[in-house]
Amino acid sequence: MKLFIIAGAINGFLAVAFGAFGAHALKERLSEKYLAVWETAVQYQMFHALALVAIGILMSSKLFGSVPSLSAAGYLILAGIVIFSGSLYVLSLTGIGILGAITPIGGVAFLVGWIMLIVAAVKYAN
Repeated sequence: MKLFIIAGAINGFLAVAFGAFGAHALKERLSEKYLAVWETAVQYQMFHALALVAIGILMSSKLFGSVPSLSAAGYLILAGIVIFSGSLYVLSLTGIGILGAITPIGGVAFLVGWIMLIVAAVKYAN
C-alpha cells in the first residue's frame, strides 16, 4: 500500500517537473515532433502516477486489502511508466528511433496493469 502511494507521488512530482522542463527548457531545443513525444510521456506518467496512488489506497485494509491482483497492477503500472514514458523521454532527447520499438512494451504493461485492477475490483469489491 505505502509503496504504491509513494511511487505514485514521486511519479506525479516528476511528471510536473518534466512537464515544466519540457515547456521551458526544451521548447526551443526540440522539434515540434519531439516536443509532442515529450508531452505524451509526461501525460502518461501523470495519469499512471494517479493510478498508483489509487491502487495504494485500494490496498488499505478498510478497502480491498493487500490482494495479489492489486499488487500486480501496481507493479505493472510502475513498470509501464519506466518503460513507456522513459523510452519516450530518451527518444525525445536523443532522436534514437529504435527506442520507439521499446515503448509498446510499456504500453502493454499499462494495459495488463489496468486489467489486473479490473480483476481486483470484480473479485474483491463488495
